[in-house]
Amino acid sequence: MGNWQKEINTVVLMFMGVALVGWATGLFMPLLFMLMAAIIMRQVVMINRFEKWISKGGRGKYPKVTGIWETIYYHVYRIKKDEKRRKKKFRKIIDQFRQSTEALPDAAVVLGTHDEIDWANKAARDVFGLQASDKGQRIPNLIRYPEFIRYLKSGNFQESVFLPSPVDHRIILEVRVVPYGAGLRLLLAQDVTQLKKMERMRKDFVANVSHELRTPLTVLKGYLETLQDMDDGHSPLLTNSFQQMRGQTERMQHLVDDLLLLTRLETQQKKTQCVDVPALLSQICQEGDSLENDARRIQLTLESPAHIVGEEQELRSAFTNLLGNALKYSPDDSLVKVRWYQEHKAFVLSVEDYGEGIAKTDIPRVTERFYRVEAKRAKKVTGTGLGLAIVKHVLMRHDARLSITSELGKGSCFSCHFPLTRRCN
Repeated sequence: MGNWQKEINTVVLMFMGVALVGWATGLFMPLLFMLMAAIIMRQVVMINRFEKWISKGGRGKYPKVTGIWETIYYHVYRIKKDEKRRKKKFRKIIDQFRQSTEALPDAAVVLGTHDEIDWANKAARDVFGLQASDKGQRIPNLIRYPEFIRYLKSGNFQESVFLPSPVDHRIILEVRVVPYGAGLRLLLAQDVTQLKKMERMRKDFVANVSHELRTPLTVLKGYLETLQDMDDGHSPLLTNSFQQMRGQTERMQHLVDDLLLLTRLETQQKKTQCVDVPALLSQICQEGDSLENDARRIQLTLESPAHIVGEEQELRSAFTNLLGNALKYSPDDSLVKVRWYQEHKAFVLSVEDYGEGIAKTDIPRVTERFYRVEAKRAKKVTGTGLGLAIVKHVLMRHDARLSITSELGKGSCFSCHFPLTRRCN
């Protein structure tokens, strides 16, 4: 404010001097014009000098000036100095980030708005075979796996994708993309070769054990049936023992069958055919009603005639499990609603019951193997704990998803969402 005041005072004094001289000589207007021209010329010279200084980036000491221009130069110089300090601090943060990510065992690649590579750490260069010259290249041009390209194009990065390393196909990578900023994305890849190997060993173990158990269970079940036929009923203890042994044998048989089905879902290749879903649901509901001793608890609503591409036996197993659970976990006189319809982006099968419901904390875990909700029930509900795990795997093989809504004491609704692309032509 001080320099502004000085500048104003100087101009006012100059005008007063011109006014006095003009009054004495009678040349006020010519002198005023000359004063205005001198002031304008001075400002033009100062602007030109400032423009030359700022065009060079405002480097170094600013020119020697007086008045308001000294203040302007000083403020610009301070701004440039503060900006330089911020840039230095920011560059230091970036260097620390890059040094830390370079030390990470997981691969990290910074992608631009068009999936071009902005930066990659050492692990990414090792597992993806990237070079320093690849900066600016679009990553789909360098990693040419169809699943990875579909994953990038989909824009849905809630799940990760698994793919072999372009450098060594024996290395399995779990790749995840994390969006941030304005269109920028961070690609992270983790070596999960050992985890996949252990998972494969677990699957093989379960499959082998389940397969080996089938023969002794069949033999045991056959002998128990023979012994029951020979039982004359004179020994209540013996009769009850046979019944319990047979019940447990059948339970083990169901468990083995479910484990083998899960193994097939995880290992077998997908088979596709056009599945008449309305007809399949009608048959399943009819069978369900016949098992309920003509109680007619199932209400089937077919709002869409759509057939979908899939594997009929797998879909039958999934739909039967959903309907069976709804019947088991709801009162014997309550209704179970089965509905097949089309919404905006999917074909939906919903199975709704009015049973005991599921707590919110249990909903994320009910599709895990052998997970069963602990609840006090008036009647004992038998099961293997694999039904919803089978449903989940079947839906995954059909590009579908399972959504669950439930409220304790009021019931549950299980919905299978199939993409519209699954419609049979």
